[in-house]
This record gives sequence, C-alpha cells and structure tokens, in this order.
Amino acid sequence: MTDLNSPLTLAHGPALKNRFMLAPLTNQQSHADGLLSADEIRWLSMRAEGGFGLTMTAAAQIDSHGIGFPGQLGCYDDAHLPGLRELAANINAAGSHSVVQLHHAGMRTPHELIEGQQPVCPSDNEEFGARAMTLAEVEQARDDFIAAAVRCEAAGFHGVEVHGAHGYLLCQFLSAEINKRDDRYGGNLENRARLTFEIIDGIRAACGDDFSVGLRLSPERFGMDLMEVREVARRVMAEGQIDYLDLSLWDVFKTPVDEAYQDRRLVDWFTDLERGEVRLGAAGKLTTAAKCREAVEAGLDFVVVGRGAILHHDFPKQVSANPDFEPTALPVSRAHLRQEGLGESFIDYMSGWKGFVEATAAPA
Repeated sequence: MTDLNSPLTLAHGPALKNRFMLAPLTNQQSHADGLLSADEIRWLSMRAEGGFGLTMTAAAQIDSHGIGFPGQLGCYDDAHLPGLRELAANINAAGSHSVVQLHHAGMRTPHELIEGQQPVCPSDNEEFGARAMTLAEVEQARDDFIAAAVRCEAAGFHGVEVHGAHGYLLCQFLSAEINKRDDRYGGNLENRARLTFEIIDGIRAACGDDFSVGLRLSPERFGMDLMEVREVARRVMAEGQIDYLDLSLWDVFKTPVDEAYQDRRLVDWFTDLERGEVRLGAAGKLTTAAKCREAVEAGLDFVVVGRGAILHHDFPKQVSANPDFEPTALPVSRAHLRQEGLGESFIDYMSGWKGFVEATAAPA
C-alpha cells in the first residue's frame, strides 16, 4: 500500500516530500488589480509550513478579461512578479513544491468585473451573455496561458497547473454542449481538446526541464461526457507532457451520474489507465486520514485536500501523527479560521458555504 508520507517523484521539478497536495482554493484575498495581498501570502505560506508536499495557489487569471471572481490573483502582468516571488520563496523555503494554477473563466466571467464587456466563450452563449471568440482570440488565450507559465517560472515557482475543469474556458472548449465551433477548435473531441493540448505543449516548450506542469479535469457536470474526459486523460498521460493529472471529482468514491457507467466508482474509470511517468490524484471529500488512505488504496498517487486544509493548516502533519484524524467539527468560529491563517475576505467567502462558519449574532 502507498504510504501517504512517502516521497513522490515527478518527471520534471523537485519531488514531493509526501502525497498531500493543497487544492487550488478560491479565497478572494488578492487586490482588484491581481496583486497578491499579505493575507493570501500568509494563507498559502502556512499550508506549505504545515506539511503539504505541493502547495498550489487559487486559480490565477492569465488575462484580466478572463477574471473569475473578486479578489482573484493575477499572473498576466510583470507588475504581479514581486508578490509572486515572495510567495514562491516562502513555499519553497518550507520544502513544498510550489505551483500556480492558470485559469481563464470564459463565459463564467462576471459581467460586473469586466466593466460592461461581454464574457467570451467558444461559441455565442445566451445563458451567460457571452460571445464567441474569434480564431485570433483563441490563439491569444493559448499564448496568454504560456506567457503566464513563463512568468511564474521567472518568479521562482516549481510549476503550474492548467485549469481545465469546473466549466471554465478550457472546460467549455471540451464540452460538445457548449462548443459549437466549426474551425479546428470545434467539432470532434480531438478538435475540442486542441486548445488544452496546445497550451500544455507550449508551456513544456517555453519552460525549463525542471518545471512541472499539471492539468485539472472535471469528469462530470459542466457539459462533460465521462468517456470523453477519460479519453482526454488517457491521451494526456500517454503523451507524457504533463507531470500529474488532478481530477476534481467532488466525491472521490461516488458512483458516476451517467447510469451507463455505474458498474464502478467514478475514480475507477481513471485509475486503470496507463500513466507512464504521469502521476494521478483527485479531490473530493478527502477530509479524514481514513479517506486519504482509502484514496491511495484505490490507486491514486496523491490526494488533493481542500476543506481539511482550510480547517487545519497542518492537515498533513495531523494525519501523519494520528491515523484516526478527523478535522474539527463544523461550523467553526471566525476566530478559529483566523488562527488557521484565513484573512477576513476569505472568512467572509467561507461564510457563504452552508454550515461552515458559525453565524454571528446581529447587533442589538
């Protein structure tokens, strides 16, 4: 059985000291111009110090027009470099593999954050009020992802993860329901996946041999077809241009929604694929020591931890010290979250998660 505390080598970049990856958690703590705040640096630095083998930022915008939420970190301008350098140095000093997640929200960009401009999408989308991207804009988005990776490498990060999940731009291109293009970026699966693969290949060519590249995918929801995502996963691992594949499953041990594929768990549709040198991990309710062990027993190389990491900055150390570790019960106080390194903006955001933060009494 894989030991959660055992090192994990990657084809590129330093090995992870253990099998714990910090999930790329939205925290809304950056400034409006994408500059990192002291709160966001503290939040992430504490997780690196708390023992995570890989510490990843929240989704970082590669284009200000592709912003996904207020307070989102940016990596599209050299003005972001000082904060990125400070963060990378802190994570690296703690012995954690430092990663920025690269992101474009596409049609999910909130209208109020782009000053009345239309969000962009593979095709016109009435529901989101988004317009179709021109071919030149698709190519520019590809180049912006690559340029952002180069910038992150210059800042000292060990690698980047390409966000291809959760209904954002690359996920929109993958979806046959959303992507109605008739050029080389639409139609069959090879064409719909083209942008993702061009970004991965471009980052690999532009960055050094010791720079890691990951990819996050959603197998379900957001217009995804499980068998198509399985094929993308198979191909990306076979080609070996990435170092790890990060599956966002919502619940690692759930049964697929599609009744045609309910003869096994969702995770099992991916653990049987040939990986070559690519490492495979997943996120989804891995909140206890037992669940993390069960995930690696299912065949995953690493576990991606979200809520547990919010509640305990030293989640990996807690699991290592106690095989029966379970996080503190919900709801938790704002004081607890402050102690765990969350700033007020992040705590306010978490207050929107039902039952996570204790309600504060209204003033008399």
